Amino acid sequence: MKFLVLIYPDPERLEALAEHAFASTMRECLAHADELKQRGALLDTQMLKQAATAKTLRKRSGKLLVSDGPFTETKEVLGGFNLIEADSMEAALEMAAGFPWTEFGSVEVRPILPIEEMRARVGA
Repeated sequence: MKFLVLIYPDPERLEALAEHAFASTMRECLAHADELKQRGALLDTQMLKQAATAKTLRKRSGKLLVSDGPFTETKEVLGGFNLIEADSMEAALEMAAGFPWTEFGSVEVRPILPIEEMRARVGA
């Protein structure tokens, strides 16, 4: 099964870190990602630029609205993701727990719904 590991750091907590502490935390994250990749469990990993660089699209009454940044009512914003392969949710949670970001925000683990299943469901 594939799982998406969504990283939601609190930018204020990260910015409060001294540069050497941030660098150490990032090296820990990269080392864990490298280990998962070597095991064949990490399929993709990417970081996102700051939330302030984002645009959000909504269509209302046929009109496309574009607004700056993500719409969120929380301090934690999506900062990156890891696409992993695991035998179970428990195994995926164990892999996700190895990332240090749980100390600076939250990490969400969500099963991937294969698009082929949706295509079959809707006859596309």
